[in-house]
Amino acid sequence: MTTRRTLLGGGLTAMAGLALGGCIPRDTSEAGRLEAQFRLIEVATGGTFGIAAYDTRADRMIAYRGDERFALASTFKASLAAFAMTEAQAGRIDLDERTFWTQADFVFHRPFTGERVDSGATWRELAYAAQTQSDNVAANLLLKRLGGPEALTAFWRSLGDPVSRLDRFETDLNRVPPGTVEDTTTPATMARTLATLLFAEDRTPLVPERRQELRRWMAESVTGLQKIRAGLPRGWEAGDKTGNSSDWPDAPQVRGDIGFVIGPLDAPVTFAAYHRSPLGAPLDDAPVDAGFAAIGRALRGYVERTQIVINS
Repeated sequence: MTTRRTLLGGGLTAMAGLALGGCIPRDTSEAGRLEAQFRLIEVATGGTFGIAAYDTRADRMIAYRGDERFALASTFKASLAAFAMTEAQAGRIDLDERTFWTQADFVFHRPFTGERVDSGATWRELAYAAQTQSDNVAANLLLKRLGGPEALTAFWRSLGDPVSRLDRFETDLNRVPPGTVEDTTTPATMARTLATLLFAEDRTPLVPERRQELRRWMAESVTGLQKIRAGLPRGWEAGDKTGNSSDWPDAPQVRGDIGFVIGPLDAPVTFAAYHRSPLGAPLDDAPVDAGFAAIGRALRGYVERTQIVINS
C-alpha cells in the first residue's frame, strides 16, 4: 500500500513509478518533467500546492499553479529586508540607529524582540531577526518605520512586480479567507521578484554588497531547514524565507517557502512554494514539510540534469 508519506519519502523514485502508471508528462523537456513532479508532489501531500522555480541562467519559469494567489504569511519578510537595505542606500534610514519598543508592541512570535525590550536594537538587527527568525515584532517595527504595508507594496511595484501586495501588519495579515487578494502573491511572481532582488544586476536596486548580505541572511535563516532546503545538497549555496499562517476559523492554513539555490555551475534558481490546506482541516506539519522537502529534491534533480546537458 502506497501512502502519502511513502510517496514523499521515496522522492523521485516513487514519482517515476506514477509516471509509468500513466502520469507521463505531455511535455518531456526538463521543464515539463519538473512541472510534472510538482503536480505529483501536490497529489502526494494533499491540499493545494503552488510552486514556481525560475532558472536565471535560462530565463525560464517552471510553475504549477504559478499564477494562483496564496497568502504571503511571513514570506514578505525577505522583501522587507531588501526594502530596508534599499532605503538605507538612499539615505532614508540609518540601519545602525538604535530603536526601542515596549510590551504594547508585542504580538505572537518574538524570539528576538521579546528578549531585548530593555536594550532595544538597531534597525539592521531587527531586519535580520525578521528574516532569520521570522520575529513578528521586529517585522512590524521595521515595516512601520519604512512607511507601512503600502510602502512595501510600492517597493514591489518598483521592481516590476504587479501582483504581490501587503495590506496589514503581523499577525492580522495571516488571515486570508478564500477569494481574498489582500496580503497575497503568486508563486511565479515571487520567484521572479526574488531573482530581480538577488541576481538581476541590471534591475535590482541593491548594490552588490547588499545583495550578498541578503543572500547571507537567507542562508542563515533557521526557520526553513525542514522545508525545501531539506531536499537540497548541503554543499550548495541556498537560502530561504518561510511563512506560516495563523489558525483562523474562516481562513485555510497556509505554509510557504521562498528562496534560492545555486548549484555547481553557479547558476541560481529561485523558488517560491505555497501550500494551502482545505478550510477547517486539522494542521499536520509532517506531510506538508515532506512535500516541501520533495520539492527540494526535484529542484536538485533539475539543476543536476540541466547542468549535465550544458557541460556535455
